Amino acid sequence: MLLGLSRIIDCPGGVVPFELELDLSGLVFGACRPVTEPVAAKGEVRNEAGVLELSGTVSTTLHAVCDRCAVPFTRAVRYPLRAILTADPDGGDPEDPWVFPLTDDSADLDEIVTTCFVLNMDSKFLCSESCKGLCYRCGANLNEGPCACKPEPDPRFAALGKLLEKS
Repeated sequence: MLLGLSRIIDCPGGVVPFELELDLSGLVFGACRPVTEPVAAKGEVRNEAGVLELSGTVSTTLHAVCDRCAVPFTRAVRYPLRAILTADPDGGDPEDPWVFPLTDDSADLDEIVTTCFVLNMDSKFLCSESCKGLCYRCGANLNEGPCACKPEPDPRFAALGKLLEKS
């Protein structure tokens, strides 16, 4: 969706609100597609002393599998949306992912929202910060309680264990 900004480009203090829903169900993170519902974005573009600042929020519900315990989970997420819009055809600083070029006095909200969403995603999906994961020996989900595996002895004390076996 293109957002026309021609009425505020030369008008310091001018504001253009926006609201959109974007289908990002095709995005792949790791081995899953966590976005099955539309991504909602709401905010405004404000001319602050000749600089076009876009601000708002991006929200959706993630449907993913925990990277520690392999249990499916659902979580609502909300990310801040901030960007600088520039009339420079080269897009300003190519190293800054938060600067976007205008095309014919319009901002490409699809590109901005997608970039914001992807850059704010966690690198790992966790059902909770305190997820204990799976036992590396038997595969039991440690969030449901301890497994039946015996703890392995510390290899530094193996010589002492041999002494106890001989007596």
